[in-house]
Amino acid sequence: MNDDQLLRYSRHILLPEIDVAGQQALLDARALIIGGGGLGSPAAMYLAAAGVGTIAIADDDTVDLTNLQRQIMHSADMVGMPKVASARATLHRLNPQARIEPIQRRLMGEDLEAEVARADVVLDCSDNFATRHAINRACVRHRKPLVSGAAIRFDGQAAVFDLRRPDGACYHCLFPEGEDIEEVRCAVMGVFAPIVGIIGTTQAAEALKLIIGCGTSLDGRLLLLDGLAMEWRSVTFGRDPGCAVCAAPA
Repeated sequence: MNDDQLLRYSRHILLPEIDVAGQQALLDARALIIGGGGLGSPAAMYLAAAGVGTIAIADDDTVDLTNLQRQIMHSADMVGMPKVASARATLHRLNPQARIEPIQRRLMGEDLEAEVARADVVLDCSDNFATRHAINRACVRHRKPLVSGAAIRFDGQAAVFDLRRPDGACYHCLFPEGEDIEEVRCAVMGVFAPIVGIIGTTQAAEALKLIIGCGTSLDGRLLLLDGLAMEWRSVTFGRDPGCAVCAAPA
């Protein structure tokens, strides 16, 4: 760590839970963020500002005027640009030392597997169950910690699935694929702008803690936010021994 970095990250280094070793771990880390929208925006911005050395961000969409109410990584002059190009420009302004790798495509199949395998932590900032389950399967296969977030209307949720642990639960344990769960999206139902900021920032905090190895993560807990009442609830969950994704074969 050079003198400029010691100064830039000094408020982290002053925290005994982080110190120089923790900050160096951030500088050496690679985070994969899937989704560059409402959740991915604050998550990516805080990871970049905090000093995560490499941030790969995947999104195949372009910036639209309707995004600007909540997707704070993008601005009016970026309308029409690929979201990952807009993200790279914003994150570079925040921290020119961070390596930003834009992935302008929908990660699927072997492509998704390869990107998850390279990451130290994966942040699911997507907006549909099919993608979330695909990300989960890849994280289970490669034993990568997964930080999940979701937000709609005035409600949000966040959870961690630390799949480095042999007994760790996965996303499928909590939300089994194939169940009759209503798919709701911001484009149809709307979303209160700060909700995605609160949840995305929570995802960033959990990802940083996982990289550093400090504190107690949300692993095994689903954090639920009612933004209208500004009330949080925490629901504990465990591994499903019959999970089709993460349970060991009999």
